[in-house]
Amino acid sequence: MTLEDSPLPAHGDPQPQARAWVRFRRSKSAWIGGALVCVFMLMALTARFVAPYEPDQVRIEQGERFPLYAPPSTRFLLGTDQDGKDLLSRVMYGSRLSLTAGMISILMSVVVGVPLGAVAGYSGRWIDTLIMRSIDVALAFPSVLLALLVAMAFRAGWEAVIIAVGLINIPVFARQVRATVLTIRGLDYVMASRSLGASHWHVLTRAILPGIINPVVVLATLGLGTAILEVAALSFLGVAGDVTEPEWGSMLTQANESLHRSIWPALGPGVAISLSILGFNLLGDGLRDALDPKLQDGR
Repeated sequence: MTLEDSPLPAHGDPQPQARAWVRFRRSKSAWIGGALVCVFMLMALTARFVAPYEPDQVRIEQGERFPLYAPPSTRFLLGTDQDGKDLLSRVMYGSRLSLTAGMISILMSVVVGVPLGAVAGYSGRWIDTLIMRSIDVALAFPSVLLALLVAMAFRAGWEAVIIAVGLINIPVFARQVRATVLTIRGLDYVMASRSLGASHWHVLTRAILPGIINPVVVLATLGLGTAILEVAALSFLGVAGDVTEPEWGSMLTQANESLHRSIWPALGPGVAISLSILGFNLLGDGLRDALDPKLQDGR
């Protein structure tokens, strides 16, 4: 039997997963965060069917025009904006762009940052130095400034926003994965694999990769909240292009011009951004507590 055919220690044990699930179910923050995330996910998926009006609708069947700056009421639950558009409908439709852009950008960060961190932590020497010094240079710039510089290289639009947010989060994943790999590569079963002549690819994918999945999942969940805020910030600054598009950051841009008239156009998207970030942060905290192997049941 070759080394590649031999089973890995501990990773196939179902008990750690069972204990993690028990800890997750006992976490109130995880349940609250999961509920908030599910609400916004459902909102994004069903906006077309459950929103009371179209996001750009200002009249009812060629009839009366919606009032401008209407306060919350039974007819307009979140009020209307400066154009008479229903804010609840626009917040619901806006969740699709905000959540989608945040998720795609974090996926991009994971796809690029995880391999970079794994190679840097496993290889060491000049490869580690080259990768990490490049990441240190990227971290020296404020994230919003770096995102703006990246976005300026592309035509204004959602592609520029997604690429910019994805790039500024790559160093976060690379540093976390590198630190985890540096710890794992010194463990006995990894050293044994290398001593028995396993290839570098085998060691990375079969011995080290299972140990970095949990930290990456937790970091990605926590990073989604940050990504949503960064997407909204770039959209607020006009990087996304059309500010009339129903998206939380764009809605805040329009509301900023009329805060002296009404606070309602800013309150809806502002609360949506805050609650979505809170949901992902609470869910990430719950996952971290559940997946941390150092935690004992009942702690």
